[in-house]
Amino acid sequence: MIPQYTAASIVSANKQLATPASVDSIVSSNGQEDHVSMGANAATQAYTLINNVERILAIELLNASQALAFRMPLTSSAFIEQFLQAYRVEVPFIEEDEVLHDSIEASIQFIQQLNIDVNELFD
Repeated sequence: MIPQYTAASIVSANKQLATPASVDSIVSSNGQEDHVSMGANAATQAYTLINNVERILAIELLNASQALAFRMPLTSSAFIEQFLQAYRVEVPFIEEDEVLHDSIEASIQFIQQLNIDVNELFD
């Protein structure tokens, strides 16, 4: 359950990051300027949020791959099976309790290296 708790915590952080940066605009220069651009803050928030989503997807992929392995000998679609085969080269099946940090990081690396043409998925 630890990966699920980790993902839930990151999702919670993303809810905070999704708050518009403009709600924190402040008066400056003794009231002469009533607007301070929060564009840089918004960009930083968006960057962090996107990285968090990548980590969440990596954790979910790790969890789903484990779950599908427990259903063997049942199989999924040819695409999913081929995808999982490629994933397992980078992220091995977890057989015993272990620190999951390295598996999560490997899962992130796998996602970052994906080069999927989305249109091919629907052909």
